[in-house]
Amino acid sequence: MFFCIFDIKFNVMFTVYVLHSQKFNKIYIGFTSDIEKRLFAHNHSSNKGWTKSFQPWEIIYSEEFETKEDAMIREKQLKSSKGREFIKKDIINNT
Repeated sequence: MFFCIFDIKFNVMFTVYVLHSQKFNKIYIGFTSDIEKRLFAHNHSSNKGWTKSFQPWEIIYSEEFETKEDAMIREKQLKSSKGREFIKKDIINNT
């Protein structure tokens, strides 16, 4: 008797991203495993979340991580006062 077991792991990356609404001068910080789909959702007319009121959004910064846990840690750092200061000073003022 012969058994063949395949252990296929799909390399899913997690992206921490910063969106900017230039029209309203607002930022949004989040993470996702599909950045294109997530940006589309933020800008779609059926969006019912906080970001709907400040469309359109553009990605101004992103970082990729191998684990969801690492992405969540970085998202939390960027949402802190020091993280928001970094975004406003080093990212928004340089775009």
